[in-house]
Amino acid sequence: MERNRYADLLRVVAIGGVVYGHWLLISVIYRNGQLSGLDALEYISWGRWVTWLFQVMPVFFLVGGYANAQSWMAHHAHGENWTRWVRDRAMRLLWPTAVFVVVAVLAVTAARAAGVSLAEIAEASWLVALQLWFLPVYLLLIALTPVMLAAHRRWGLAVPTVLAAAAGLVDAGVVGPHLHVIGYLNYLFVWGSIHQWGFAWQDRTLTCARWRPYAMAAGGAALLAGLLMSGSFMVDMVGSGNTNPPSIALLAFAAAQAGPVLAAEPIGSRLLARPRPWQRVRRLNAPVMTVYLWHFVPAIVIAVAFYRTGVMPQPAVGTAEWWELRPAWLALLTVVLVPLVMAVMWAERPMLRLPAGLGPSGPWSPVLLLFGIAASMVGLARLAIAGFAPGGHLPVLVLTICAAGLVATLLTGHAPADAAEPQTVRPEGPQQLPKAA
Repeated sequence: MERNRYADLLRVVAIGGVVYGHWLLISVIYRNGQLSGLDALEYISWGRWVTWLFQVMPVFFLVGGYANAQSWMAHHAHGENWTRWVRDRAMRLLWPTAVFVVVAVLAVTAARAAGVSLAEIAEASWLVALQLWFLPVYLLLIALTPVMLAAHRRWGLAVPTVLAAAAGLVDAGVVGPHLHVIGYLNYLFVWGSIHQWGFAWQDRTLTCARWRPYAMAAGGAALLAGLLMSGSFMVDMVGSGNTNPPSIALLAFAAAQAGPVLAAEPIGSRLLARPRPWQRVRRLNAPVMTVYLWHFVPAIVIAVAFYRTGVMPQPAVGTAEWWELRPAWLALLTVVLVPLVMAVMWAERPMLRLPAGLGPSGPWSPVLLLFGIAASMVGLARLAIAGFAPGGHLPVLVLTICAAGLVATLLTGHAPADAAEPQTVRPEGPQQLPKAA
């Protein structure tokens, strides 16, 4: 199996959409000695349609499904079991995330020692933790990949169809009887459905006929139009409207988006067959995970350095002056992000030499891995919801759960010395966003 260069290109383009979309749509302000964040969509009425350009997480999950299917098949063919494959895949997420969490904890501790207000600490720590929502969902999909890939081989596109129907039933319960608690099931049904599309892309089920991506796009667009006209779903595709939890409208949008993406693969593949474009994509692909985790930090740095000191003005969100300053704002954030990412990647280099597993393996390993994955999911989900310092205080219990998840996953056992690694697929380094992502 050869590496799909087009999938790497999609990952790079998608991370750009995430970063610049967040920087544009979340406006960091400094007022009355307090740092806070505003949702620009609340002040720009037509901005909700712009979110369609920046909602690229479906592309991450589409690419993730493709890469997870390819990786599992290659490793399993060489005798690798579920425990080792899931553990190795999970640790590529958890190591760089652990670095990010440790630095955040140290920053909160330093801010409290410096006398920064608890409210300001809480706001900043919540902002930089927002993107962690992706990790629990993706860890779950990694753990389910072998089972769901087996289901795909047996039932094909019927699997994501059933997941989509389940997502629709969940939303019916949310919109009708207002059973909002069941809406969280759609984190599995919606993102899981898109992940399954990646399986169908990998084995060419979705692209074996030229018309299929276009049919997928047309069906998604038609469904999305109907849902929006019903008045039960919001237009914006970023924020709480259709993403927290994800809705059937987001899934319809994802289908409309994925169709053109898949249809453009031949063009993208021809472009990347040239050495120079492919080398650029490879270089940009390497820091994707680091960029994803750390891209909110520059917003805090610039706000403190330029707003607190009065160097940069703070016009009202959505005004002409605010728009005029957006290019400068985005440029400053980029200038800060690049060296930050380089420094973090340098600091993470020792992790490249760390084993994915420690200690002896045994019949307990799968159970320990399940505990580690579950604990990591719970801890990271809580951080994404409440931040690193809710109320200005470190969430000791949540951080302990995260640490327990990391340790349990790591202690599922080392690989046998004579275990052969498949040579057909180049595994991603810990700096990369898990194939989805």
